Amino acid sequence: MRYIDPAKTKQRMTSRLRTNKALQGTFLVATLFGLFVLAVLIIRVLTEGLSWINMDFLTGKLSTNADRAGILGAILGTAWLMLIVIPVTTFLGIGTAIYLELYAKEGKIQSFIATNISNLAGVPSIVYGLLGLTVFVRAMDFGNVILAGGLTLSLLVLPIVIVSAQEALRSVPAHLSEASYGMGATKWQTVKKVILPAALPGILTGSILALSRAIGETAPLTALGIPALLIPLPGGMFDSFTALPMQIYYWTLDSTLVEEYAYLASATIIVLLGLLFLLNSIAVYIRHRFQHRY
Repeated sequence: MRYIDPAKTKQRMTSRLRTNKALQGTFLVATLFGLFVLAVLIIRVLTEGLSWINMDFLTGKLSTNADRAGILGAILGTAWLMLIVIPVTTFLGIGTAIYLELYAKEGKIQSFIATNISNLAGVPSIVYGLLGLTVFVRAMDFGNVILAGGLTLSLLVLPIVIVSAQEALRSVPAHLSEASYGMGATKWQTVKKVILPAALPGILTGSILALSRAIGETAPLTALGIPALLIPLPGGMFDSFTALPMQIYYWTLDSTLVEEYAYLASATIIVLLGLLFLLNSIAVYIRHRFQHRY
């Protein structure tokens, strides 16, 4: 039997406890620093932009005069983008996840597809912008219109929706589907009536968080050449448009020439943050509402 020296054991335990406390302190400092920077940014945005938010700003059109500029066109452009992104990512993303998890046979091909989808979720957004520029703007000759922007953002968040839906489907207890099969239900009946309802909260939560990312993306739209000029309000999928992130980007650049544009950018940031907060709150509500259902 191997002899264990109590003194050395105590010394090792003391060293581990000290290391643990040191790491806890380091992580706490890192967390507090991140929160401090975030608080500074939020306070500055609120102080600079809150006074500029009014009905004229929310319902007005773009203007070269900062005092009369509004973001109605950017709001409508963002809404049109989501009208394309939501159905595309929902049907393709959830459908792909169902096939890979419940229908595809396990093997090298299935593993290869799943691995590549997971890798695509980490690809920089500018790469999807270049892909959209090549395929939708030039090859399909759509131009830099709403349809091209919506499809590009759909490609961006589609891997995220697929991965989150797969995780939600995996989390469904196996005894639910086994009980369904035992009562004579077919596979599709089991998927439709048992598995999907149980996985729906996780699927919706992941989808909404993915859509939140799509709303705030600027790099893909910049690659598509989306303008921020005095364009008419968009009324269809083939109209030119601008979006809230793009307007923030251009107004931030123009603030070096006209100081008031920095305040307009801050006000637009507040509107965008409010929209993102609303979507994230819906995701949290869905999770809380359905987490004890099954």
